[in-house]
Amino acid sequence: MNTDPRAKPSATQDSPARSVPVWDLPTRLFHWLTVVLVAAAYVTQRMNWMQSHVRIGETLLALLLFRMLWGCFGSETARFSRFVASPRKALMHLRHLLRREPDTQVGHNAAGGWMVLLLLALLLVETLTGLYDNNDIADEGPLSEIVPAKIANAIADMHAYVWDVLAAAVVLHICAIAVYALVKGHNLLGPMVSGRKRLPASVRAPKRASLWLAALLMAFSGVVVVLLASYL
Repeated sequence: MNTDPRAKPSATQDSPARSVPVWDLPTRLFHWLTVVLVAAAYVTQRMNWMQSHVRIGETLLALLLFRMLWGCFGSETARFSRFVASPRKALMHLRHLLRREPDTQVGHNAAGGWMVLLLLALLLVETLTGLYDNNDIADEGPLSEIVPAKIANAIADMHAYVWDVLAAAVVLHICAIAVYALVKGHNLLGPMVSGRKRLPASVRAPKRASLWLAALLMAFSGVVVVLLASYL
């Protein structure tokens, strides 16, 4: 039996299917809370509600730190070691992007894993540079006083530039979901809502980590962000 959730099992299209839990609750909550917070960050920035913008950024940073930890110690499909494939495998997967075929993927596919890494990296850079942000509109970030003004302004510019790159990556991500749905016939959104997916009976359910561990890692991430915002 295939034990790697990023690889396709040997089951055929005619194999009996069953509902398999593929995405745990912490992963799904992280995904949808990130969607809400990124949208809220955009709205608060456009409306010049900078205090709210800062709080949203800090909350998002805590979520990102949690996701980094969950990617190391969390459930099987959430672990980076289980879904990050080689660039060669990702390119091979993209070669068949327009081929309609049954969806037997347990977690992220080879190309989707790299998209996850890209989005996480951009979000992490965006939130961390926000701690340094220092300009005529926003309040000084908690780290802005420990670096020269020239460097702080450069980091503030990076905060703006990375936002544009992040927006482009989000659009690409949404387009990819649409292509998978319309061309390949794969529903990627449904399992991220319900946590479950119909897969061949030969596919084993991925292992899940404890919700208590998720709560502990989230609390730790929150404390780290509070310390960064309060004392540095």
